[in-house]
Amino acid sequence: MSDEYALDLEGAGLTAVPDSLPERLRWLNLSRNELTALPSELERLRSLEHLSLRANRFDSVPEVVWRLPALRSLSLGENPLGALPDRIGELGTLTELYVHELGLERLPEPIGDLVQLRVLDAGHNRLADLPDSLASLRALEVLYVHDNRVRELPSELFSLARLTYLNASDNPLRTVPEKIGRLKSLIELRLLNDDLTELPATIGELEGQRELHLRGNRLGALPVTIAGLAELRVLDLRANGLTELPTAIADLPSLEKLDLRWNKLAAPPAWLNRLRDRGCVVLL
Repeated sequence: MSDEYALDLEGAGLTAVPDSLPERLRWLNLSRNELTALPSELERLRSLEHLSLRANRFDSVPEVVWRLPALRSLSLGENPLGALPDRIGELGTLTELYVHELGLERLPEPIGDLVQLRVLDAGHNRLADLPDSLASLRALEVLYVHDNRVRELPSELFSLARLTYLNASDNPLRTVPEKIGRLKSLIELRLLNDDLTELPATIGELEGQRELHLRGNRLGALPVTIAGLAELRVLDLRANGLTELPTAIADLPSLEKLDLRWNKLAAPPAWLNRLRDRGCVVLL
C-alpha cells in the first residue's frame, strides 16, 4: 500500500497525532506511543479501514473512533481502559477487534451487534464469563480468550459454525461441553494449562481439526473417538496425568507430531514405532 493510503507511526514517541494526515488514508498504525487522546479532526478520514491504538495511554475509547464509517479493524489492546463501552456495538463495519490486555472484567452484550466480526481477541484480561450475545457473531472465525478467568465455555459459543480457531488456554476450565462437536469448521483448538480432567467423546467429531493442544491439564485418559480426527497433524499432550493411550492414535492418518512428555506412561506403547516409521515426530 502506498504512503498515500498507509501510515505507520508505531513507536514514534508521539504525545499527539500529527495535524496533516492524508485524507485518503486507509491504514493507520499509532501503536506504542504516549497518546492519551485523538483529535476530532480525524473524522475526516472517511476511508480509514485499519486503526491500531495498541499500547498507548488511553483510559477510554477516543470519541472520534465512533465517527469512522469505513473502519474494519480496530486494535485497542494494552491500554488502561479497564472497561469496554456498550457503544462498541455501533461499529458495525468491524471485521477484526483486538481488546487484549485492557483489564476487562466483562465483554458488553452489544458486542453481539458486530455481525461482520471475523476475529475477536480478548486475551489477557479478567473475564469470568463470556456474553450470551456471542451467538450472534455468525461470521466469527478466530476467538482468542487466552489468560482469563473463564470457568465454563458457554453453549452459545458452539453455534459459531465458521469458527476455525479457538484459544481458551490459561483459564480455570474444568470441562469441555459435549457441544464442542458442533464446531465443524474448527481447525485449531488450544486448551493449554486449564483444569481439564477429561474430554467429551464428541471431540472426535471435529473432522477438520489439524491441531489439538492440551498441555498442562489433568487428563487421565483420552476418548477412543479421537480416531475420528482424520486431519489431525499436531497432538500436544504434555504435562497431563496420562498413564495409557488409546491405540486409535496410531491410526490417525495425518498425524505429524505427537508430544507426550511429562506424563505418567508406565511404558511407551509399541505402536509408537509405527508412527515414527511413517515420519511422525514422537516426543516422550
